[in-house]
Amino acid sequence: MSVRIVLFAALIAASARAAEPADVAPLDAGVPTDGGTVAEAPASDPFAFADFTWLNGNPRTSESPIDTKYFTGEFRVDTSYIDDLSHPIDHTLGGTSESGRTDEFQVQMLGIGGDFHYKGMIGRFMTQFGMYSTMTPRNDASPTIGQWSLSDAYRYVSEAYGGYHFDVMHGINIEAGIFMSYVGLFSYYSFDNWAYQPSYVSSNTPWFFNGMRIQFFPTETLKIEPWLINGWQSYGKFNNRPGLGMQIMWRPTGSISVVSNSYAYGTDAVGQPSRNRWHSDDSLQIKYYDDPAKFLTKMAFSLTIDLGCENGGGVVCAGGNSSRPDQYFAGFMLYDRLWFFHDLFGVTVGGGAISNPGRYLVLMPPINGATAATGTPYFTENPGDKFLAWDGTLTLDWMPVQFVTFRAEYNHRAASVPYFSGHGGMTPPGASNTTTGSSMTVGGPGSLVPGWSPDLRTTEDRFNLSLLVKL
Repeated sequence: MSVRIVLFAALIAASARAAEPADVAPLDAGVPTDGGTVAEAPASDPFAFADFTWLNGNPRTSESPIDTKYFTGEFRVDTSYIDDLSHPIDHTLGGTSESGRTDEFQVQMLGIGGDFHYKGMIGRFMTQFGMYSTMTPRNDASPTIGQWSLSDAYRYVSEAYGGYHFDVMHGINIEAGIFMSYVGLFSYYSFDNWAYQPSYVSSNTPWFFNGMRIQFFPTETLKIEPWLINGWQSYGKFNNRPGLGMQIMWRPTGSISVVSNSYAYGTDAVGQPSRNRWHSDDSLQIKYYDDPAKFLTKMAFSLTIDLGCENGGGVVCAGGNSSRPDQYFAGFMLYDRLWFFHDLFGVTVGGGAISNPGRYLVLMPPINGATAATGTPYFTENPGDKFLAWDGTLTLDWMPVQFVTFRAEYNHRAASVPYFSGHGGMTPPGASNTTTGSSMTVGGPGSLVPGWSPDLRTTEDRFNLSLLVKL
């Protein structure tokens, strides 16, 4: 609750100073959907009273060239070239959810899909061809439980849900399937964000949920959205209990957005049915300057604070000891964004930090093909294993049209333990990502390369070049 009090206090203090010139939109202004398309809607529809394309995590497109009466199409391409200054010999980038290889051109995502809408029926699907189709499933250990390969079944799908819209209050939507999680402010899709590489608070929290949600819009400024889901970014259940969650979104003006996400009741550790997870994620975004006639067009900032923990099954949230260590997640990220010359250029500076004893949310480095399910002896995730990290980012955008972004970005990341790829990389000589070396103690008896260990560093510096398209 203290986090929410701080955020709302900041909101009240800033609301009087928030810029308003661009807040009033014409009656046919669109409402950004969760997938990012903008559909025509009367002003009484939720969030239709203003233009929110400035938000971090929200696409800036205000129209769709693939729009019909019953279907609004969507096409996304995320391509990148990552220059890691360590130049790993195996081209492996670790500890990231955005692009897993270095010194190469890669297609991070090719997305084809859109939104259906007909007589109250609503639905959305989006593909994820490219590196996302392997990087995202490998972070989910739930397919190891039971039969059928869920990671293969959902590999090429980022969103897939259907539902029904009720014309009650300002709208009620009931939907089931795979949908974006919202937790961590940044969107799963890089085009929608102010930066390419999210900070740890976003990168280490879930990108998707598999389950059911109900979206209530009591007013045009408020959304209340409960979730009943399999678990924390999981295609299946880790144990026998589902996860419960909720988002509350409040946008009192066109210059302010407050989002609170809560997760509870989940038992998200494999083989630990008595270990419970709780998580609170709260974001505040304020556009504090807006003058379309000036060279400096807009200025805005976003602040996200995360607090969470696990208790039971040998760990406690706080006040633990060597036999029952602390298992919590605490972090923040802060970004400031400037737009220039009629929004043709954008500059973002920001970063954040986390503390995660037990490493239960830290992304597993892909050492010799390691996944969340296999683990690796070179980066353990045992209770009491401490992990502190921070990062900083400078991002430059050129946006010649609303559908295209050319992005250049510099990242510096640091951790309290060796975590990032050094020049020697994470793959043993003679091995490849088709081997099962991640389940072996590489360097021990019978190993591929006796005496080998991954080259891990405590810092990482890299340049990201990307071309992002959304139609």
